[in-house]
Amino acid sequence: MSVSLINTLSNPLKTASKFVSYQESASGLSASRLIQDTGTCLAPKVTFSRSKEDLAENIFLELSENAIVYLGPAVLGEKVARKIFSKGLNNQEKELVAKSFKELSGMPSKIKGKIVPIKAAIALSTMLIPLAEFSLSYFKNLFTLKVFNKSDFQNIASLEKNEEDKEQQKHVEKSAKQKIGLAGTVYGALLGLSVLMAAKGNKSNTLQKLSEFIIAPGDKLFKNNTKRAGFVNRYFSQDFNSENGKLAMSKGQLTACVGIGGLGYFGSSADRGKENLLETASRFPLIGFYIITGGELFDKGFKKLLSKLGCCKDVINKDYSSPSFKELETKAAELAKSRNTNITKEFKKLAGQKVVVAGVPYLFGIGIMGFFVAGMTNYFTRRRHKNFIRQENNI
Repeated sequence: MSVSLINTLSNPLKTASKFVSYQESASGLSASRLIQDTGTCLAPKVTFSRSKEDLAENIFLELSENAIVYLGPAVLGEKVARKIFSKGLNNQEKELVAKSFKELSGMPSKIKGKIVPIKAAIALSTMLIPLAEFSLSYFKNLFTLKVFNKSDFQNIASLEKNEEDKEQQKHVEKSAKQKIGLAGTVYGALLGLSVLMAAKGNKSNTLQKLSEFIIAPGDKLFKNNTKRAGFVNRYFSQDFNSENGKLAMSKGQLTACVGIGGLGYFGSSADRGKENLLETASRFPLIGFYIITGGELFDKGFKKLLSKLGCCKDVINKDYSSPSFKELETKAAELAKSRNTNITKEFKKLAGQKVVVAGVPYLFGIGIMGFFVAGMTNYFTRRRHKNFIRQENNI
């Protein structure tokens, strides 16, 4: 996108346009999702914090897990794992590591057989990310126990002021250390398998098939159904996406983080009592669904609504996709020619429409999903607790 054109915009629109443009770039994708999910999850939780312990937990957990999930793939995947497992490849083969399984399938079997296990090895070695996500919930429990000497959720959520149960604290500590140790053991096994795949994958039919299943499970499970295969690959493949030849977080990896991390959420919540578990059960499905695919559904639905209303039609395609900011300059030139206007005027209109189309779903995630879910879960937790008290007292 031309710098001169974006600089012709008014300051508010210029700022918003630069942010949307950065959001769409390869370098900005993970950072943008980091900002969005931190806003969606952390800001509302801070607003609705019920105690200093609750506040500290939320800050610790959200900042740590979002940094791991959205910055981890670029660091661990691209800069570490790819370099280590690609050492035995020539320069041309190293570039193929960023190709999709579909692209590799059209290449000679010898090349495919060599590259696919490397891709699977990289994917397995970066399972550290969802396993770290799983462990964070238990680290959070240890953090609150060691710093504030609290493990009773009723005290942490300011539902009651109970005396801390030492036996329950021991249980929370023991469980946390066991689960963190389990995650470490699982990762050690996966790391060992990734090394084996990289070293022997091109010589073993079994490892070759396992490698293909890891990076393209849909193709293995639904050989005769491309629609189902595509769905499974999109949401469950542990292969990286490729952005300008570099490895970037895929939807399947995000699903793994939400799913495996969810096991940690529920397990660590159960350790601290029924009310903590019920609060997690009421919040996690909504946030998890929105992070994986709900945001995309809202984005598409919003574009459909705008199309029906005849709004922003210059930046909404027939399939409800939207041209990137980089493509707007060319489109502005085409519109200026057909409408006999000037490119600056058309670009300003397009930029405004693009900011609306991209910005409203983005702000919805932060403002509506985040604050609504945080407020709702806190409300129902307190309400459930009052009901428990009434039942215990037979009121």
